[in-house]
Amino acid sequence: MRTRAAVAQGPVKPFTFAELELDKPRDDEVLVRIVATGICQTDAHARNGHIPSPQPIVLGHEGAGVVEQIGAAVTELQPGDHVVLSYQSCGHCPQCLTGHPSYCDQAYAANFGGSRLDGTIGIHRPNSAADKVHGHFFGQSSFATYALSTWRNTVKVDKDVPLELLGPLGCSLQTGAGAVLNSFAIPAGATIAILGVGAVGFGALMAANLAGATTIIAVDVNDQRLALARELGATHTLNAAGLDVAKAILDITGSGAGYVLDTTGRADMIAHAVSSLRPMGQAGLIAGAGNASIPAAPLALGKAVRGIVQGDAIPQQFIPKLIQLYRTGRFPLDRLVGFYDFDDIDEAFAAAARGDVIKAILRISSYGSAETADAETQMAAGGSVA
Repeated sequence: MRTRAAVAQGPVKPFTFAELELDKPRDDEVLVRIVATGICQTDAHARNGHIPSPQPIVLGHEGAGVVEQIGAAVTELQPGDHVVLSYQSCGHCPQCLTGHPSYCDQAYAANFGGSRLDGTIGIHRPNSAADKVHGHFFGQSSFATYALSTWRNTVKVDKDVPLELLGPLGCSLQTGAGAVLNSFAIPAGATIAILGVGAVGFGALMAANLAGATTIIAVDVNDQRLALARELGATHTLNAAGLDVAKAILDITGSGAGYVLDTTGRADMIAHAVSSLRPMGQAGLIAGAGNASIPAAPLALGKAVRGIVQGDAIPQQFIPKLIQLYRTGRFPLDRLVGFYDFDDIDEAFAAAARGDVIKAILRISSYGSAETADAETQMAAGGSVA
């Protein structure tokens, strides 16, 4: 199988497009034709070397597409199914076996290692074994026309929802919404502050509104995003530029917020997160913060700080839940997105870095056309699509 992929070559360097070869799916694998994929900050971190993934590599981890082939052990998916791709896990460590796959013992290798967990790589340059390219980023590498995933990170979705919208549910929106609904499990009437309203922050904000939080404070430095935050449920917005954020949150809440979610990974914002908690409040940290440290004294009176990965979500359960909420107008993810052609991937990354778009989505292929239907039929019959 040939796939056209955008290959990351290193920090600052533009993506290069290459025709690569994919292995046939192994027993637990799924071949997916990618319709669209979101661009996440984690892709940028990996591309820029802030996450030590090997390069050159095909990134992309918010893929949505159509199943083309399945391995012999895959029973819940069939060719032609619409799917969203999410994070990868080993499936057999204590965390995976107890319903916490986002904290998998092998989470780093499975998602950032650039290969399958056994060290093999299912994507190659044709006729050039020495010129290695890495893949399997988050078990998918969806910056490509086709991707290999596994049944563990492939979620079947209904066909009556626009597939090109759904990729971000596999990571950023799942992470933010899950942090509120799963990790915090905030009750109705809660007070929450969300530090940073990118895609993860907006996922959290919309989920807090769904949960019945009565005070939702959105903090950012982008006034356009703060204006949208008010439209989508924030009761208060704060521009953090030149502001004592913790004091401002305390002024709004009186005794502090019951929940604070930091999506920025900035050491100063993590300090604000802890300082703005009420007694027995909880702070959740989505992104790493380098050498940031949290002194013990501010944690007095029962305050708690925890890291959150993928919103404690089991994708096969949580993604369909978010889709149903979108259907009913209660999780309007379409308000967050901007679409870019696959060939414009560098501009899409630049727009996301500038803050011009909350969630950039690359359109990679069409679906639902006569040509697509013919291709799906051919694949289901055991043929191949070039």
